[in-house]
Amino acid sequence: MAANGNIDLSIKQLIVSALCKHLSLDPKVLSVQLEENDIKGLYLSILKSTGDGASLNNNEEVMKWIAFAQSFPVNPEDRFGALKGLNDGLAQKSVLLGNGIRPSEADVIVFSVLHSAVISLSESDKDKLPHVLRWMDYIQSKEDFENLFKKLLLVKAGFSPQPRLQAAKPAGSMEVDVKEKKTEQSTKNVDKSEADPKTQKSEIKEKGREDKDATQAKKKPAEPKVPEKDMEVSVSLLNIQVGLICKAWKHPSADSLLVEEIDVGDAKLRQVVSGLAKYTSPDALTNRRVVLITNVKPGKLRDVMSEGLVLCASNEDHTIVEPLLPPEGVSIGERVSFSGIDGKPEDVLNPKKKQLEKITPNLYTDEKGVATFKGIPFMTSGGPCTSSIPKATIK
Repeated sequence: MAANGNIDLSIKQLIVSALCKHLSLDPKVLSVQLEENDIKGLYLSILKSTGDGASLNNNEEVMKWIAFAQSFPVNPEDRFGALKGLNDGLAQKSVLLGNGIRPSEADVIVFSVLHSAVISLSESDKDKLPHVLRWMDYIQSKEDFENLFKKLLLVKAGFSPQPRLQAAKPAGSMEVDVKEKKTEQSTKNVDKSEADPKTQKSEIKEKGREDKDATQAKKKPAEPKVPEKDMEVSVSLLNIQVGLICKAWKHPSADSLLVEEIDVGDAKLRQVVSGLAKYTSPDALTNRRVVLITNVKPGKLRDVMSEGLVLCASNEDHTIVEPLLPPEGVSIGERVSFSGIDGKPEDVLNPKKKQLEKITPNLYTDEKGVATFKGIPFMTSGGPCTSSIPKATIK
C-alpha cells in the first residue's frame, strides 16, 4: 500500500483478479482502469460487467467494508490496531457479510487488501488475531484463488482418538470374575475385622480428615473476576451522530467554554457545551457539521445545561483542537457505524461505569486523518469522518 494513502496498483490488480474469479468473469474482457479508480470504482465497474443486479444486494454494507479496505492503514502499528478491531468483530460471526455458505464480494475485497499485512505478521502477533486468521483460512479454502495469494498456513489442533475399550469377555469368564471379586471382598472384610483396634481408630481419623479436606475444597471461593475497570467496552455503546451547529456563543461564566445549539434531526435542537473557546470562535462553528455523542448523561457545566459531546481531534501537545468533520451530503442525525462491530447503543451512558473513559483511549485519527476506533473508521453512508490532524487523539 502506497505511502500517500492510495492503494497500490498491485493490490488493485489482486482485487480485480480475485473478484473475477469469485464472479466467474474473464478479466481480459473487462475495461477497468486501475490507475483512475479506487476500490469502490473498481468494484462498481466489475459489477456493471456482470449484468446481474442480484450482486447489488446488501450494497450499502459492501460499501462500508470497501471503505474499511480503502482506509486500511499504512503504518504497521495502526494496521495491527485495525486488525485487532476486525478480530473483535469477527468473534461473533464467521464472515464479514452474508450467511457464510459462500464468501461475499466484501469478504473477497477485504481479504485481498489484508492478505499481505497478515501473512507478514510475527507468530506472536498472529496468535493475538485468532478470529481474523480463522476467517482468512476459510476464505482461502472456499475461493479458488490459484496462485494469486501465498497460502496462509495455520497450525490447527490435532485429533487425539480415545483409547480403545477393552474387548468384552465371554459369559463364562464374567461368572469367574464375579466369583473372584466376591472372594476378594470377603477376604478384605475378614482382614478388616481382625485388624488391630488402634489401626482401625487411626483409619477412622484419617477418613474423617479426608472428608473435612474435601468439604473445604468444595467451599473454596470461585476464581476472582476481572475487575470491571479492566474490561473492554464496545464502541457500539455510544450513539455517535452527525449534527449541524445552528448557533454558537460564549459561555456566560467560563472563558474556555462555548455553547452550541446543534440539529441532530430531532424536533428540538440539542444544547451542548464544549471546551473550544481557545481554539475557534462561535462564528467559525456556526453552520458547521460536526460529529457528537448524543447519549451522554445531560448535566450542567458551570450552570449551563449540556446534552451531548462534540468529538474533537487534538494534536500531541494539545495546541490544535478541531471538531471531527463528517463527509458532505450525509443526512443530519445519521448514526456513525464501525464495520464489523454490531450492537445497540445505550439509551444513556452510566457515568458510574465510566464507559466513555474506557472507549476514548481507542479513538484516534490515522496517518490520513481518518477518525477511527482501534483503526476501524467512523463510517457514514457518504464515507468516513475525518480531521485535518493526522495521528490525533479524539475526545
